[in-house]
Amino acid sequence: MRDRWRAIGALAAALFAVNVLARLVIRFAFEGDDKAADRVSLVMFVVIGLILAVVAFRQGATRPLARWSADVAAAVGVALALTVLVGPLLVGNNPFGGGAGLFFAQIWLYLAAAFAGVAIGYLLLTALGRDHRSQLLKRYAEIKSAKPRKVVRR
Repeated sequence: MRDRWRAIGALAAALFAVNVLARLVIRFAFEGDDKAADRVSLVMFVVIGLILAVVAFRQGATRPLARWSADVAAAVGVALALTVLVGPLLVGNNPFGGGAGLFFAQIWLYLAAAFAGVAIGYLLLTALGRDHRSQLLKRYAEIKSAKPRKVVRR
């Protein structure tokens, strides 16, 4: 159980670190340039999606969907809360300074990037037939085909 929470915490920390890095790049390299800040934010969301796609691809191969998806959802929830509430404070901004529209836009964009990343990773894994369920069905078929058929006598 401890390892499970450690993995959730590590994933949440990695996702939050991507956000902090993007905020620092915007703050120090592109102060006042809204167009460049939007590009950096887009790159941040793409990186978050790629991280989650890799996690979904790797976890989906070895664990059932219900188990790893709950872990990923918990990590995304923690990272989202940190990103929206703590991230702006690290660069000297107010989390609610841009108004409710910006605050909720961050949440929806983060959730969209997270969902897209997980969906792409898992769909790719499933399309390749390497997901946990496909592997179980493959082993079941191999076991059933290896046993000789019973002959029924009358």
